[in-house]
Amino acid sequence: MDNVIVTNPPRAALEEVDALAGFGVATVHEAMGRTGLLGPELRPIQADTRIAGTAVTVLSWPGDNLMIHAAVEQCRAGDILVVTTTSASWDGAFGELFATALAHRGVRGVVTTTGIRDTAELRAMGFPAWSAAVHAQGTVKATPGAVNVPVTIGPTVVSPGDVVLADDDGVLCIPRERTTAAIESSRAREAKEAATREAFEAGQLGLDRYGLREVLEQLGVRYVDAADAGGHR
Repeated sequence: MDNVIVTNPPRAALEEVDALAGFGVATVHEAMGRTGLLGPELRPIQADTRIAGTAVTVLSWPGDNLMIHAAVEQCRAGDILVVTTTSASWDGAFGELFATALAHRGVRGVVTTTGIRDTAELRAMGFPAWSAAVHAQGTVKATPGAVNVPVTIGPTVVSPGDVVLADDDGVLCIPRERTTAAIESSRAREAKEAATREAFEAGQLGLDRYGLREVLEQLGVRYVDAADAGGHR
């Protein structure tokens, strides 16, 4: 790893970031062809909160939060801090004091594969956080890393300036160059879901709306009356 702090990376336009914040993670994920999720390990410490922002990325060593301190200086309004480590670490690398500094700069939240602590304080101050663990274990400030470089979280590469969307369902990365397409396809997805919801409210079954009866037939699934089921019970 190069020990670098990259300054002023290009960011997605905030108007597009805010437009994506109008959609849920599941909707945008489906609209993008089921790509971009950062994995099921990242869970929110709060409920009923959705944020979107531009990524400021941090790559640290396990048990060390030196580069998070360096990253704060690179953050600006509309960003989300995205932190990962060179190998798994659940130490509480992020807490209320970091959140205070970031909130002053207009940062919208944090996503980290490490642990976080001070969760009650974070909820009280309204600073959203997603993490792989909650752990009171502290960290040192001794090992160089990198800020604003591409990082891999789960199956997804997050580059600085990409859009990060997070809610109760998880965390999603939308590449900066795909934000316009993601907005358009998410709007289409929402319209399709609204029509389906209306149909279900009117009593239509998914079996018929999605043409699944034919799928069942092709797969050899048969309907058997209970009176004739016999050994099928």
